[in-house]
Amino acid sequence: MTGLAADPACKEHQTGTRHPERPERFDAALGSLDGLALLPIEPRVATEDEISLCHPLQYIRLVEREVNTGFHELSTGDTTISARSLDAASRATGAALNAVDAVFEKKVENAFCIVRPPGHHATPTKGMGFCLFNNVAIAARYAQRKYGIERVLIADWDVHHGNGTQDIFYTDGTVFFFSTHQHPWYPGTGAPEETGQGAGAGMTMNCPFPAGSGRREILGAFEQTLAPAAKKVKPELVLISAGFDSRINDPLGNFLLNEADFVDLTRVMLEIANQYAGGRVVSVLEGGYSLTGLASAVRSHVQALMEA
Repeated sequence: MTGLAADPACKEHQTGTRHPERPERFDAALGSLDGLALLPIEPRVATEDEISLCHPLQYIRLVEREVNTGFHELSTGDTTISARSLDAASRATGAALNAVDAVFEKKVENAFCIVRPPGHHATPTKGMGFCLFNNVAIAARYAQRKYGIERVLIADWDVHHGNGTQDIFYTDGTVFFFSTHQHPWYPGTGAPEETGQGAGAGMTMNCPFPAGSGRREILGAFEQTLAPAAKKVKPELVLISAGFDSRINDPLGNFLLNEADFVDLTRVMLEIANQYAGGRVVSVLEGGYSLTGLASAVRSHVQALMEA
């Protein structure tokens, strides 16, 4: 069975009606899954100790202070905040952690997390790009600490490069990060030569593509570049930064993926997980700013997860 983690408190992160990362995204994604037999995963707030697996206390305190003071934007970057943003971000991370628990405890085979704010732009010390805490990165560290696994694979198909996830693991030899993204585009990182340093050398793999790229380029990268790399990594957990702003007609991207493409991308990830990770996949929502496009892409993605 596929699990669904979707805490309605994530809607309390208020960004304004004209902001692309708005609460209606949560309802659009969740509503698209009506009628599917998914196992609900209980919500919870990630603890400070858990968040600090990837973010130092100094940064957590900064977020806490600026939210409680009434800042409208995080001082570290372009991330709108409101009175409930810290709670929403902590619950977004908590959803991903409970999803990790559910797959390791064999309550579900895999899981999808509808969360906001998203996370993949959050570096250890800098929230940016609509992100406060890096949900998928914290999930990776949490799984390593709680379940004693050594190797995690994170794949990011958002139209924007997951610079925060890359930064967190750039010198780490246990988490492999793979990204397809539009270039040149926000945030300007993710060149092919960015491959990791020190113990992390070779553990980052970036596949930037120009505007107008679609199935041939992106699915091709997953099939021809990621799949062979996974044979070397042999991950014990597969995480997906599932950004659906790479879908055609998204207002913040210029890629051309459609629902069938997301199905096939999902199948690549399931195949990797089945080969090396006991089928364990946790997918965490990142971008996707056309409400109708987000809804249809999410449903296709989750239906593919249910085929596992």
